[in-house]
Amino acid sequence: MTEEAQDGPGAAATAGEPATAPSAGPDAGEPLESLGYEQARDELVDVVRRLEAGGLTLEESLALWERGEGLAQQCQSWLDGARARLDAVLATPQDAAGSDDASA
Repeated sequence: MTEEAQDGPGAAATAGEPATAPSAGPDAGEPLESLGYEQARDELVDVVRRLEAGGLTLEESLALWERGEGLAQQCQSWLDGARARLDAVLATPQDAAGSDDASA
């Protein structure tokens, strides 16, 4: 697992764990917090595909929809964390450059 992925939501739970198959269903039991961004995104794509294909009972559709909502929130959490990290990195050199220019 990359260093960036370990800093996201559920990082402690995913360290050293094998990846789950993206085709895992909503009843797979995989806690959302333990999914990395790519795993959550891939499972979300599968959930959407299954919902769009139809042929499910109302209960199955509702369970998939609920899982999809959770997966979307998990993905957004990862993206928010990545944005915060980028903002922090981008802010640091600008602040340092501004301080150097002011003292020169």
